Amino acid sequence: MKVLVINAGSSSLKYQLIDMDGEQMLAKGNCERIGIKGGRFSHKTADGREKKIEVDMPNHTAAFMQVKEALLDAEVGVIHELSEVSAIGHRIVQGGPLFSKSVLVDEEVIKGIESLIPLAPLHNSAHVQGIRACIEVFGKDVPQVVVFDTAFHSTMPPKAYMFAVPYEYYEKYKIRRYGFHGTSHRYVSARCAELMGKDIRDTKIVTCHLGNGSSIAAVDGGKVIDTTMGLTPLDGFMMGTRSGTLDPSVVTFIADKEHLSPHDMDELLNKKSGMLGISGVSSDDRDVCAAAAAGNERAILAHQMLEYQITKFIGAFITALKGCDAIVFTAGLGENQPSHRQNVCDALSVFGVKIDSALNDEYVHGKEGKISTPDSKIEVYVICTDEELVIARDTKEIVEKM
Repeated sequence: MKVLVINAGSSSLKYQLIDMDGEQMLAKGNCERIGIKGGRFSHKTADGREKKIEVDMPNHTAAFMQVKEALLDAEVGVIHELSEVSAIGHRIVQGGPLFSKSVLVDEEVIKGIESLIPLAPLHNSAHVQGIRACIEVFGKDVPQVVVFDTAFHSTMPPKAYMFAVPYEYYEKYKIRRYGFHGTSHRYVSARCAELMGKDIRDTKIVTCHLGNGSSIAAVDGGKVIDTTMGLTPLDGFMMGTRSGTLDPSVVTFIADKEHLSPHDMDELLNKKSGMLGISGVSSDDRDVCAAAAAGNERAILAHQMLEYQITKFIGAFITALKGCDAIVFTAGLGENQPSHRQNVCDALSVFGVKIDSALNDEYVHGKEGKISTPDSKIEVYVICTDEELVIARDTKEIVEKM
């Protein structure tokens, strides 16, 4: 079975075609600037063949036409006919209180995703466009499955997901902590248990998805009991351009002093804060690292803040779990920035955490495994996340039960 995995954004569409016989990625690509002049399309096969073109894609249907043509292309294609695509799996950011697991797409499911647009305006709207465009390009007979970022976090108890605002707002608007990056946390926690040689039901794991967007989850026996992101991906610790958790009065104070609207504040906190806002250099950690190495004090401060906040959340989650067997680092920074891992783990030495510095430096660019010392009281792992594989596996499982 070949599964096409889709991650549709408001102006982008990423995809992977995965052969589930051996779980091998056959091709992947990206449609950029959908609906905007100067569109770009890139496609790359597992054996290195590439196609890159500039092409305007006025909507998601046009983007899927590019995907279709590339998959069938005589030079860079990986299938001979479209019928080889057995199913399509979609990443959906917000499942809200409606979806606690992956489901087969039908009109009711699409309407459910649409009803959650107020909770994730840009994301869920784009996902619906992607689903409908898929039907238009691939036909209504190709089964589609939706996999929700929030689903893995649906096991959180009320004491973890409720906010201390008047209860009526939970009843009226379902305002609560939902959490995100669920497919990543799900994959790496399961992979960690596998590397430890344990049944995941017998583990307590803190998973750290560290990238331009970041979150940490406390996973007890394979189920999330708490996570850092909240109603939206803005909550938690500082990220590339997001502020993370702060005193709510900071929002009202700045809005009042700068005469900013709610929309303006949303832009400021989501796109101008975090590493970018503190360093004044970039939201890309590689640029901040270079600036810090050159002695830029604000870049150094940004890293100190990031590592301190990550350490606080890990410590809190170890307590919430009433113990911890393993800590996992994953995603762009988690997999490729040894200095962050070293500094965070050094700060966690109070819990008996010890890592092998040589191993820590070695585990980058796709290499995964244990970086803690034999006498560390908590094992520490670097694990390469694979959200697309989780989506493909769920899609295969659901379609085979049809």
